[in-house]
Amino acid sequence: MKTFKKVYIEITSVCNLACSFCPPTERAKGLIKVEQFEKVLDQIRPHTKYIYLHVKGEPLLHPRIDQLLDAAHERGFKVNITTNGTLIRKQREKLLGKPALRQMNFSLHSFDGHEGSENREKYLGDILEFVRDAREHNVIFSYRLWNLQRDDQTDVDRRKNAETLEILEKEYDLDFKIEERVEPGKGVKIAPNIYLNQDHEFKWPSLLEPEYTGKGFCHALRSQAAVLVDGTVVPCCLDGEGVIKLGNVNEQSFSEIIEGERANNLVEGFSRREAVEELCRKCGYRQKFG
Repeated sequence: MKTFKKVYIEITSVCNLACSFCPPTERAKGLIKVEQFEKVLDQIRPHTKYIYLHVKGEPLLHPRIDQLLDAAHERGFKVNITTNGTLIRKQREKLLGKPALRQMNFSLHSFDGHEGSENREKYLGDILEFVRDAREHNVIFSYRLWNLQRDDQTDVDRRKNAETLEILEKEYDLDFKIEERVEPGKGVKIAPNIYLNQDHEFKWPSLLEPEYTGKGFCHALRSQAAVLVDGTVVPCCLDGEGVIKLGNVNEQSFSEIIEGERANNLVEGFSRREAVEELCRKCGYRQKFG
């Protein structure tokens, strides 16, 4: 039986922002029902202990996020949430003290990635207030600034990041400049259970992109899989449009889907360092793994 380090469950395909780095999904808008979520949990239970509540969409838009966390806890799952953080004040009481909640990742680059963002201090202040209150529950926090450019950043972009980092440095009374410690793709610890991660701007794979030449490897269906809001199973969290449809948990079991022919062909292909799926050949992320 295949086991994974994590399984992504998309609880909504809707987002409240329109960030430049995140193309809007062309899939139907959806919001998972609690009963559907429970059925997915029951199906993936033999395969992992860790779930991530996103692929596309903003998970804190889900009005019953507290019930989803309770359902996960009842089944022994630990939950990671990645959020743009804009709704943290509204949803804080539904998150605080939930035993299933293991880690929260705040995509701080969303503030500058969304054209209509206003008041950086209030945006960060709401997040920091929540983190202060949630730290006593041993939740891990990661502040993400995934907006570095491959070429030199403009002075405007650099100044925006500097403003964010200065607020974090003041909050945690740091005696060093985060910018001097952090490396792209790696995190720096700024407090117990709290990290800052910077990386280059992320680019979603697309069938419209050119193919990357050479061999490559990926951990799809080795360490992870994903279930979209409509029940479609895809190999990884980067298939945001559900291109590599392995099956649907509403029609057959998750266990059967990940042992299906298309799934096994993908895994066996990467064992040979070959991308058998077109989308995989157009994904630059796999090149990170050699």
